[in-house]
Parts: sequence; structure tokens; C-alpha cells
Amino acid sequence: MPPDTDAHAQEHAQAQAHTYAHARRDDQPEETRRVLLSRTFDEDAELYDRARPGYPPELYDDLVDLAGARPGRHVLEIGCGTGQATVPLTALGCRITAVEAGPRMAAVARRNLAEVGDGAAEVVTAEFENWPLPAEPFDVVLAATAFHWIDPAVRVSRAADALRPGGALAVVRGQHVRGGTEEFFVEVQRCYERFDPATQPGTRPPEADDVDNSDHAEEVARSGRFGETVFRRYAWDLTYTTAEYLDVLRTYSGHRALPDAARNGLLACVAGLIDGRYGGRVTKRHLIELAVSQRN
Repeated sequence: MPPDTDAHAQEHAQAQAHTYAHARRDDQPEETRRVLLSRTFDEDAELYDRARPGYPPELYDDLVDLAGARPGRHVLEIGCGTGQATVPLTALGCRITAVEAGPRMAAVARRNLAEVGDGAAEVVTAEFENWPLPAEPFDVVLAATAFHWIDPAVRVSRAADALRPGGALAVVRGQHVRGGTEEFFVEVQRCYERFDPATQPGTRPPEADDVDNSDHAEEVARSGRFGETVFRRYAWDLTYTTAEYLDVLRTYSGHRALPDAARNGLLACVAGLIDGRYGGRVTKRHLIELAVSQRN
């Protein structure tokens, strides 16, 4: 390769690395659309319950070790959805009060918890920002892929208000990272660029090591109500059939917010790619992060 071409390739690689390292996180909705997008999940709670995965088992071990989610501890879960984290938490022996803004999501969560049958969890239909905090403080406040939907002006301070001194704020975040069926996630960008005008050309999943979590640590630190934030990370590969992957996409707020024609065209394009080039099955790598902060 001639030196000038090699230099061009190096510059391109550096530019791509910069793009990966500074890519918008999956859990950073635009503030102007945050409330609107957050309401899309309740439109089809049954699909959300069927399609959305839970969390790696190691995360619950760390909730015990780092956040103190032990038998008898009172846990407040913010935005429980249909119970993806709530149901496993009951197995830890915690008492759980779960607050969910979506009435359909809350109803499915109650049904799933009733099937567990130990009566250790209560689901309240309310927005956390406006929910009157009970007089008894909680030992743990948990938000599993939900904290970014709460008003950033109050979410940390209200979590602190809900906790006893020494209690823990535990925030779980997710990010699609490079891995799994890598070439599919390169090729599928053509579908997004065609049907979703918000798609940045050349978007690629970042490397796990390039995913920055300092925004959360800094937000918690600015409150002055918590000590240092401790992080744990889990790489999690999940394999989907075409139908399963389309169902997952249908639960994403950005996909749900697209006009019907654009969404249907996007899903058909994705399905054609998976069936036509990947044998009807793809693997997606998720980076799951747990951040735990102790209240002062």
C-alpha cells in the first residue's frame, strides 16, 4: 500500500475510533422527547414482557454484595416495567415496592409477581417524580434500564430522599456493543439509513471498552448526597431468530415512534437481511452495567 494511502486509512481508522468512543449511549434520550418516548412502552405491554430479556445472573450477585439486597431488605424499584428485574429480586428475599408509570406495564408486572406467589412485592402505578415517598426509608433504590426515563432534574435527589443513610442507589444500564454477529450490524445500517432519517451514516456499535459511564458517576457526585460510585460490567450475548429480533425492535421507543410506513419498511428490511444472509438467526452483544452509590 503506498504511504499516502496508508496514512489515509490510518486517519479513517482513527476517525472511526473517535466515533465509537463518543457514540451516543443507547440510554441517553433527547430531553425534548424523553417523556414522549417513555410512554411508548405501555402501548404493548404484553409484547414488552415477551420480548425483552432480563439481566445476567451475576448482576444479582453483585446487587447482594455491593448494594446489600439481602433477605428482608426493603427495595424501591423505579420503573419496573413488566418485572424483568423484579421477579428475580423476590428470589433474593427482598421486600419490594415497585413504581411503574405505565398502567398496562404495571398490570403485567403484578400478574408475573402473583405467579411467584410469595407476596413480597407491591407494584404501584405512579410516576416516580410525583409519587409521595413513604415515611419509612428504603435500604436500596434500584432502577433497571429505567433511570434515564426519569426527570434528570430530580431523579438523583429523590432517590437520595427515599434512602436511609448508608442505603444504596443501584442503576442498571444497557448498551449494544461490538460483538455477536458483527457483520450483520454493519450491513443493517443501510436499512436504518433508508427508513430512519435520524440515523447517522456509518454508525457502528462501539467497543465495550469505549463505552463511557462517567456521565452517571458525575451526576450522582454533583448531588453531594452519595459517596463514590462503583461499577460492574457484564458482556451478554443473546441469540435471536428473525421473529424474536423483530419483536425486540418493536419494543424500542425509537422504533415505536417512527411513522407506520417507515417502521414497517425498516422491519421488513431487517427481516430480509437476517433471513437472506444470516440463516434466520443473529446474535447481539449487550453490555450491562451496574452502578452502585452509597447514600451519605
